[in-house]
Amino acid sequence: MKTNFTVIGVSLLIVAAVTVAVVVGVASGEKKGDVTNSVLRSEMIGSLCAVTDHKKTCIDTLSQEAEYSKATPIDLIKIIISRLRQEVQSVAAIKDTFAKDVLVPSQIAALQDCQDLLKSADDNLASTLRTVSAGLQSLIDHEDSLKSQLSAVISYQQTCKDGIKHPSIRAAIRLRLQTVTELTSDALALITQIPDINNILDAPDAGDPRKLLGLAEARDGGYPTWFSATDRGLSELHGKGLLKPNVVVAKDGSGQYRTISEAVVAFSENRNHRGTYVIYVKTGIYEENITLKLRRGRVFMYGDGPRKTIITGRKNCHDQFTALRTATFSVRGKGFIARSMAFRNTAGPEGGQAVALQVQADMSAFFNCRIDGYEGTLHALAHRQFYRDCVISGTVDFIFGDSSTLIQNSVIMVKKPLDNQQNTITASGRADDQQTTGFVIQNCRIVRGQELFPVRFSTATYLGRPWKRYSRTVVMESTLGDLIHPKGWLARNGTFAVDTLLYAEYANKGPGADTSGRVDWKGYKVITNRTEALAYTVAPFIQGDQWLKRSGMPILLGLKL
Repeated sequence: MKTNFTVIGVSLLIVAAVTVAVVVGVASGEKKGDVTNSVLRSEMIGSLCAVTDHKKTCIDTLSQEAEYSKATPIDLIKIIISRLRQEVQSVAAIKDTFAKDVLVPSQIAALQDCQDLLKSADDNLASTLRTVSAGLQSLIDHEDSLKSQLSAVISYQQTCKDGIKHPSIRAAIRLRLQTVTELTSDALALITQIPDINNILDAPDAGDPRKLLGLAEARDGGYPTWFSATDRGLSELHGKGLLKPNVVVAKDGSGQYRTISEAVVAFSENRNHRGTYVIYVKTGIYEENITLKLRRGRVFMYGDGPRKTIITGRKNCHDQFTALRTATFSVRGKGFIARSMAFRNTAGPEGGQAVALQVQADMSAFFNCRIDGYEGTLHALAHRQFYRDCVISGTVDFIFGDSSTLIQNSVIMVKKPLDNQQNTITASGRADDQQTTGFVIQNCRIVRGQELFPVRFSTATYLGRPWKRYSRTVVMESTLGDLIHPKGWLARNGTFAVDTLLYAEYANKGPGADTSGRVDWKGYKVITNRTEALAYTVAPFIQGDQWLKRSGMPILLGLKL
């Protein structure tokens, strides 16, 4: 965050003093004039907004809408989020302001993508508002989820803007999204700071101070609330071959459906199911493009193995599809698990950006899966994601997006790109320093594909390059092959983001792990402190101790050594 800790501390104390003054004044029966109330309100708003990066937007929004001096910090956050929702809904309708008869199909598709993304943003904001409205303890208990939701709102905005290629349309969208972007950043900053403000105040709704270290997700017997008692044994049953699926997909007709798309439609139409919906996909190559929307429940989808159960497609940007629409498999919502299957995009290096798997489902996990493509293979678009015992292959920016993603105990395979290309494994889209997003690669093997071997020294391969200003990627406890360029990381557009990004390496080994020749950017570091490295493990980075630990799947919560 741009504001230093000292300034934040002073601001919080000012808020405390001002708010206490208001409460004492009211309790003692002293009647203050409109001018005095206005001054107190302005001081409180100014102090609260001091922790944000867009102070004027924050102050203007609260000054216009906060009509009473007794508003608490929670009330003011609700005002910010409510106004943000209004702005998002307004921008989402911009598609209808362009004359369809002057737009080409790709432009119409990009605008539709924007509308869909902003609808997802609005859904996140609605959930955020409900949580904040429930009071301080609700905010404390769900702080990590709130940060994830607001970080995703920023992700959706950036993805919308990136998808618009027409200059004048892009300019119009960027202008309309400016207030949305600033308000989202401010809301995220306030969510981060508000518990400290209320601790200072010892606010009545804070409850027992000992509870302020509560879990980021409400729990029931040690499990997150979305993980039902029935769900808890799914993985164990699957491992023992005893899991009974809700539906079976089989190309040979031995299941209820021959295509995965049919099973997804059946799930969407089933309004009576409770708990996790289990889809078993038998051995076969399924040539489909699938979008799974998790609105009323969760899905556990499994196959017969990543070399046997394969979902494949070949949509790509060179064929005039938008990046979002190239995905072979896309999942949205909350609570998705896939196991023992493969997702492919076979467009090849000449197809340009061509996504095999696109994920914007919070608390999603993939175990023993293959994710194969070339450019843009895995679009980890938003929210918290976990990959374990997987193979992920590609060439250019093939793990990209703006999510909080941890890839563990997996093989990252680099393929041969086009002759004029360089390989870049990651492209983090973290656009705001308040976001909790980034990529962590832990205990993985980074290797070259067979076709890359003869040219591995002449075709440079880098761990990543910054897609956005606050790009964040950490590679730790992994084995790096000799394909990794000595500099390790690749700049994008000169010195863009090299001072603001965070790229780090910790305890790696192998011929590509030598850091003596790495880039000398301000934002790059070699982590030597174990405590610092722990911040990028499963529990603190994606709160996996709450939603993965009880899933029955293999998981390393901390560091390997």
